[in-house]
Amino acid sequence: MTGAGRPAPAPAAAWRDFPPLALAPPLAGALQAFVELGYHGATIRDIARRAGLSVPGVYHHFPSKQHLLVALLDLTMDDLLTRSRQARAQGDGPVERFSRVVECLALFHMHRRDLGFIGASEMRSVAEPARSRIAATRTEQQRMVDDEVEEGCRRGLFRAPHPHEAARAVVTLCTALPQWWSPSGPQSAELVAREYVDFSLDLVRAAR
Repeated sequence: MTGAGRPAPAPAAAWRDFPPLALAPPLAGALQAFVELGYHGATIRDIARRAGLSVPGVYHHFPSKQHLLVALLDLTMDDLLTRSRQARAQGDGPVERFSRVVECLALFHMHRRDLGFIGASEMRSVAEPARSRIAATRTEQQRMVDDEVEEGCRRGLFRAPHPHEAARAVVTLCTALPQWWSPSGPQSAELVAREYVDFSLDLVRAAR
């Protein structure tokens, strides 16, 4: 565990591996409450009940609901960036690097779908200065995709007429996965991730 009861990001070499998420009780309770009720709808009492703690027990670890949200978003981006950097480093050339980052994004937003859902829906609830800091990490994640699409277009491997917009569409496609994918559904996360890589290659008009 790291500070404030957060687990350390996944080891860089294991970007496709998603062991069960082990959160400290206040964070686990907050995650469940925010997914079910939304940040503004959830109270510390709701979080405490889901965490199996008293209200003072939650406040002992986190001084406010805002601190819980920021901790969850920090965890999300720490883990996603660690995985994405490793996935990208394993690719040879922009097509492979792009494909691996897209696969990583898709896998993360299915295996960590609650975190992904909060990341997509609750950034508006984050106060400064944490908002700007977390937004910068999200921009870094987006730039991984932007750079590979731009490089692929320069080399004639992608033919997207609007590389920046295509890269945005690819990331949005992946971040929307928590809205519909379920582990109890007919398709595994790995199968869906492979399909999303194909969809993304079509979006950037990859030469095949």
